[in-house]
Amino acid sequence: RAGAAFQYLLVQKTGAQKNVGLIQLNRPQALNALCEGLMAELGQALKTMESDPEVGAIVLTGSQKAFAAGADIKEMQNKTFQECYSGGFLAGWDKVSLVRKPIIAAVNGFALGGGCELAMMCDIIYAGEKAQFGQPEILLGTIPGAGGTQRLTRAVGKSLAMEMVLTGDRISA
Repeated sequence: RAGAAFQYLLVQKTGAQKNVGLIQLNRPQALNALCEGLMAELGQALKTMESDPEVGAIVLTGSQKAFAAGADIKEMQNKTFQECYSGGFLAGWDKVSLVRKPIIAAVNGFALGGGCELAMMCDIIYAGEKAQFGQPEILLGTIPGAGGTQRLTRAVGKSLAMEMVLTGDRISA
């Protein structure tokens, strides 16, 4: 239900007719890094909003400083490839792209790595003046892992996507 207590999210129905689901990522100390707990809660919040007949659209947002600064590297750093692969790491990340109601990403601040991928899973992205999009995984010796290479190419074209993925450079709104 909307308003349910979550550890990593603020969830409510808003708008004049209370028909907009608002989901705000709420891990300010970690710049809304996407940990497994946050992603599980996001899946549950989306499921609740999707099944609510009063909700016509969903807005997903973060803070002024960060929409989401990426996957939680601290959570990932000690996992081997085999542990990630066989353990289903990132398994629920595509739930955003499967929701049938329109989802709007309201992005200000950083949308990096997994945060950029999360924004691209939404149907529409509204970017504030301070929005910064990037796939900096290459700077950690890896590549985007949740569909970012394909979504980024569709969003900005092959040339800019290649530049962003291979250099870690960011783009603004």
